[in-house]
Amino acid sequence: MTTQTMTAPPASAQSAATGPGPRRRRLPNVVRYAVLLFFVLIVLMPLYVLIVTSFKSGREIGVNGQWTLPETWTFASWEKAWLSLGPSFGRTFQLAIPVALLSSIIGAANGFVLSRWRFPGADVVFTLILFGMFIPYQAVMIPLREVVLWLGVAPGIPTLIFVHTVYGIPICTLIFRNYYATVVPEELIEAGMMDGAGLLRTFRSLILPISIPGFVVTVIWQFTSSWNDYLFAIFMSNTRNGPITIALNALAGAQSPDYAASMAGALITSLPTLLVYILLGRWFIGGLMAGSVKS
Repeated sequence: MTTQTMTAPPASAQSAATGPGPRRRRLPNVVRYAVLLFFVLIVLMPLYVLIVTSFKSGREIGVNGQWTLPETWTFASWEKAWLSLGPSFGRTFQLAIPVALLSSIIGAANGFVLSRWRFPGADVVFTLILFGMFIPYQAVMIPLREVVLWLGVAPGIPTLIFVHTVYGIPICTLIFRNYYATVVPEELIEAGMMDGAGLLRTFRSLILPISIPGFVVTVIWQFTSSWNDYLFAIFMSNTRNGPITIALNALAGAQSPDYAASMAGALITSLPTLLVYILLGRWFIGGLMAGSVKS
């Protein structure tokens, strides 16, 4: 009887069979990370210029430009920017917080009614509400100003609260309608009705406590929209009673602009919305996804 011995293939054959695979897999990863790093640098370049320039003096900007690090780090531009923006900083909180809360509550009520109460013409009403999302600001600016004057709303922050709340109702209604239609079970509402709860009692006692994800989305959306708005602010207020975007424009739009103070002012202006997204961004994404698919 003869015994057949099996010999292992040469090492060169093994490397030829297995070597190119990992290399082929590693090469696309390197390219992918290089492209991602390139776009990260593109995004961070303006932020770098903002921060570096805000700590320079006007003379140093004229001599060394905006890309070099400061020879002497100074907070003089930050002090000047805060003196100019400080009063409007508090007024902008007085604008953004009520707008976020009011439009979110109204949108939640609208979304609940339109998702669970199928009255005649409900789809038409919902379509008309959504139509407000697609009306450009510029198209209604002058009529809106006339309406505000006719209603007698005080100019400045009260006017802007009214305008931003009304303009935020369509998007808040859409978000809550999708959330209630896809996440809230029908059995929960039926159980409340069996216990004798009416529509308002069901909304207040059963629906609102489980609407936190939707409120996180709408509050962040409306807070940042009203905080960053400039077009409504320039039409409905001025530097004496308007939000921080008006004051920032006055700081940066002088005949001899102070670039360092303008950069510091831009960072001060963007800080609240940046903190909101850093602290609540995780819940913002979760709230958006909660009403995106049928569970």
